[in-house]
Amino acid sequence: MRPMRALVRAVASAGVCGAVAAASLGMPGTASARATPGAHRPAWHVTPTGSEARFRGLAAVGRETAWLAGGGGTVLRTTDGGRTWRDVAPAGAEGLEFRDIEAFDARRAVVLAIGEGDASRVYQTSDGGVTWTLGFRNDDPRAFYDCLTFFDSRHGLAVSDPVDGRFRIISTGDAGRSWRVLPSEGMPPALEGEAGFAASGQCLVSHGPRDVWLATGGASRSRVFHSGDRGLTWTVADTPLPSSPSQGVFAVAFRDSRHGVAVGGDYRPGQPSPAAAATTGDGGRTWRPARRPPAEYRSGAVWPVYSGPAALAVGPTGSDGSLDGGRTWTRFDTESFDTVDCAPDGGCWAAGEKGRAARLTITR
Repeated sequence: MRPMRALVRAVASAGVCGAVAAASLGMPGTASARATPGAHRPAWHVTPTGSEARFRGLAAVGRETAWLAGGGGTVLRTTDGGRTWRDVAPAGAEGLEFRDIEAFDARRAVVLAIGEGDASRVYQTSDGGVTWTLGFRNDDPRAFYDCLTFFDSRHGLAVSDPVDGRFRIISTGDAGRSWRVLPSEGMPPALEGEAGFAASGQCLVSHGPRDVWLATGGASRSRVFHSGDRGLTWTVADTPLPSSPSQGVFAVAFRDSRHGVAVGGDYRPGQPSPAAAATTGDGGRTWRPARRPPAEYRSGAVWPVYSGPAALAVGPTGSDGSLDGGRTWTRFDTESFDTVDCAPDGGCWAAGEKGRAARLTITR
């Protein structure tokens, strides 16, 4: 097995675009896999966590370091590639439902708990989880926070489902130690029933110093909001993904300020999820349906670093790769994951139900 970045270097001279593209030379079921004995194949290497929590929050710091956040107030961290996981949860958090986590290194992280009223909270640590600071406790019973994202190690946003007809955004400028509610005037009105899905920590994502996107569903249309000024003003665009109380866009991912993918579908087990992926090339102003989307609901997506047009998507029924910017997808794994993230050094991780956490490896 070789890590993703090593494979990138190995195939760069042959013109293969990125590690996932290289790995996909041997995706099960593809012509290249049948024609190339011993071709490299992407695979998830499960790293036992010792937990039964469902992990929908994941932050990949590197090939060796990652953080997990899940049910029952669970926060785990590894610094040895998943060989061991340490419980670093905030004290007294057992009744909380952690759904998103952002980490900047092995010591600094911010974790979001979801829920109505004061169940929605944000904690911050700067000592690897030895101690945590409660940076935000929601005091509005109408608010329900879903996701958070950071532009850098100090500046970040979190989003609540609509309050008074508009999505509510809170902002931090001190690494999560304190938060303030942003003015709502720059946020377009929400549709009836519209909400974010707290399924993978990827309903709110950022790229670069100012751009941020919010994915929604649950209403008559699935939409993606975009802000170019750190959440002060927003525009919104319809997507081709179906929308209903159980359908919509569950995750978005951007590899730069223009090129993005959206994935989702119907989260109910056994329900069909046609047209469950879309792409944009203009920063989210317009979205096109994927020519060949994943065959089933997907809750998480990511652009691996150095991968060019290659992307990954995961869900409870498997994982898919795309080599063409999200226009066509091919399944390479059938195990259950809810979320996926890749680090600057090329290390990719996935996490999900029953304490599952895994690193992406390349096998023959």
